[in-house]
Amino acid sequence: MSPTVNRPAPPYLQIADHFRTLIKNGELAEGARLPTVAELATGWGVAAGTAAKAITQLRTEGYVTSSNQGTFVSIAHKQTTGPDRLQMLRATGNGYRPGESVEVVSSELAEATPDVAAGLDISENASVVRRRRVYRDDQGVVTISTSWLPGEFAESAPELLSTDPLPKMTFGLIEERTGRRAVIRRDVVALRPAPSDIATLLGVQTETPCLTMTNIYWDQNGEPTEYAVDYLGPNRELSAEYALD
Repeated sequence: MSPTVNRPAPPYLQIADHFRTLIKNGELAEGARLPTVAELATGWGVAAGTAAKAITQLRTEGYVTSSNQGTFVSIAHKQTTGPDRLQMLRATGNGYRPGESVEVVSSELAEATPDVAAGLDISENASVVRRRRVYRDDQGVVTISTSWLPGEFAESAPELLSTDPLPKMTFGLIEERTGRRAVIRRDVVALRPAPSDIATLLGVQTETPCLTMTNIYWDQNGEPTEYAVDYLGPNRELSAEYALD
């Protein structure tokens, strides 16, 4: 394999990343005012156009809104998916946004359905841990998240069968107890009709089309560790951020 040059991110992305991290960590709360473009340019020693581009990046990603009064943190409707939570957990030790809470509504051993079996590369009807959580913020339900994990994880981490929140979340507990670290994931976004149990938690009619994200995680050995499906709450949206240069 040929060597590659590791170039630093462009200045505007470095500025955006700085404020994105502060927002995710809760150091800049909902409604907090960001520096003006002129203040950013002076403080970071960059051109005004670069500072403005950083603000545009944050606005595009859904972290801030701007008006003639300034730029303010605004993430009340920004979706936090499983991958987002993993990133936040590893970066800060906390996988929740400011003002967000979680309720584990069920956690038990179950039989793998065909889609779960395919995702985890196990036999249909094999034993799996099934955990369902409701994430809420001051706007209501953020997402209904259901995870399926290989049944043997319950032997190393019996807490998975409890409805108590996990201090290190599912990702951290599995890595701590088994050494299996999630290093690869696949995301699938789709509209799905809400089954009755999900619809009840979301407060919508059964079979209402809902935006969903399905995630499959693999460990450092290429073995699946988790299959998860999130049903987003009403009026929520998915967003992603990418560095393109």
